[in-house]
Amino acid sequence: MMRRLLPLAALVAIVGLSGCEKQLTVTNPNSGDTKRVLGTPDDAEALIATYYKRWSSGLYGSTSTLEAMANIFSMQNYSSLANNCMNSHAPFSGATNVNAPGNTCAGEQFRVYSIMSEVNRVSASLLTQMAGGLTLGSAARDARAKSWANFLIGLSTGYVALYHDSGAVVSVGQGGQDAGKLISYKVLADSSMAAFQRAIDEASKPGVTSSSGFPIPTAWLPSPTVWTTTEYIRLIRSYRARIRAAVGRTPAERAAADWTAIIADAQNGITVDHLITTSTTQGPGQSLVATYDGYGTWHQMTPFIIGMADVSGSYGAWTAQPISERGSGNQSFFMVTPDLRFPQGATRAAQQADFSITACQAAATPCKRYFVNRPAGGDQFAGLGWGWSNYDFVRFHSWRVSGDGTAQNGKLPFIVKPEIDMLQAEGLYRKGDFAGAAALVNVTRVRNGLPAITTFDAASRVPGGTTDCVPKVPVAPFNVIGCGNLWEALKYEKRIETAYTHSSAWYFDSRGWGDLPAETPLFWAVPFQDLQARGYATSSIYGAGIGAGNAPGSFVATKGTYGW
Repeated sequence: MMRRLLPLAALVAIVGLSGCEKQLTVTNPNSGDTKRVLGTPDDAEALIATYYKRWSSGLYGSTSTLEAMANIFSMQNYSSLANNCMNSHAPFSGATNVNAPGNTCAGEQFRVYSIMSEVNRVSASLLTQMAGGLTLGSAARDARAKSWANFLIGLSTGYVALYHDSGAVVSVGQGGQDAGKLISYKVLADSSMAAFQRAIDEASKPGVTSSSGFPIPTAWLPSPTVWTTTEYIRLIRSYRARIRAAVGRTPAERAAADWTAIIADAQNGITVDHLITTSTTQGPGQSLVATYDGYGTWHQMTPFIIGMADVSGSYGAWTAQPISERGSGNQSFFMVTPDLRFPQGATRAAQQADFSITACQAAATPCKRYFVNRPAGGDQFAGLGWGWSNYDFVRFHSWRVSGDGTAQNGKLPFIVKPEIDMLQAEGLYRKGDFAGAAALVNVTRVRNGLPAITTFDAASRVPGGTTDCVPKVPVAPFNVIGCGNLWEALKYEKRIETAYTHSSAWYFDSRGWGDLPAETPLFWAVPFQDLQARGYATSSIYGAGIGAGNAPGSFVATKGTYGW
């Protein structure tokens, strides 16, 4: 089936094969003659120009993606709803990434893989045609198109590598009927890195800024940023740093990443938040963030990570309870913290008075806090008690309800500068440059009311003393807490700053840091739809996680950093 759906010889694009999605056919008046369809500069460019939005739709254009599951796994979000397989992926429940034909998560598990594969195939097809002599009319315009296509290949293959155990790369010169061989996520990631470098090389050629060359048109990459070669290359290097660091499945794999390259990319990455201008009609969008911001049973912050900011003793008492007893008696977690990203006050009423989302409902109005203590009576006590807290994520509430003038139309960050700073800080920390790492960690700590770290080593506790330090973390025997060190401060800053800013942010980091709960799946398998198209017998189709029918070594084998 897939061999018929994917070939660009017929220019058939897969929007997705889940029950809620439809097949989109790009009209070809010449019976599948790709060279004819891509044979004019305007046609070729018009096609590839739409594919950043297509890539973005795979990750952010629907709630039916892997991210809803990943956010539950990493305890970034809690929901008792069955929607998008959230409640079936709760930690401590033996949850697995089932991949049997017809499984209830089939649409979510196929969406990212299929759309990323489509973006790879369309981009590689254009490059193949250009290698065969197609020109867009000038050297500058050709370089821009080649760079853009390689950027899209880097993004698409990189995200398959982040989520899945393997995937296929369609390369320049492959035929339209060639599905590509399945290769491991590590090789996929290497291919992504190489594509990003080709994108940079094309954008760095002399003369690329002449007529019809750079900047990248805003319609291709909607943003308030002017995509000069400098800004465009900074964006490429930021994505490359993210993917190179995040692809590791274990602490050993993450430690083995090329941190010299990650540091270099981070140091030459974005200098301010990367903002996308979203559109509810034209795309890109951010469906899951918008849905979470509706609150109710879709979203609340679990205490596992945000509780690390507590200075009242609540987190210590919560941690002392067996996980199965947390929240007993419909108790929703409350804390007090000096971290200004959370509501301030010693009581729930005081925190509610400190910050209400009504203050940031107008267009383009940043919220005072990233998180809110929701109004009394709004607590949700459905599902598992360890998931309940007083707190919701509201950082992008203005965007959700009003945008820059209308709801969900306007500027929204998809990479925040602190993410790139923390990638650099992690690299410096791993290389023993504790002072350099601390300087970067201190930027967001101090900005948000936490004392600067002034002792530069791997062992010393963050300032504040036993009671007032932030972050606090569970320590052996893991029913007690203690002050974190520089490493824990780095992880805390990255989590709080990147929450809901990009797909599965906490899952990818927690996986490589060894912080996911035991038995959590480490990836999603190649979707059964693709395996069947490749001739796999049903008995050879596999999933990820504990138990029969899943790939060996596909889950967190032991309790990790925090004893979970």
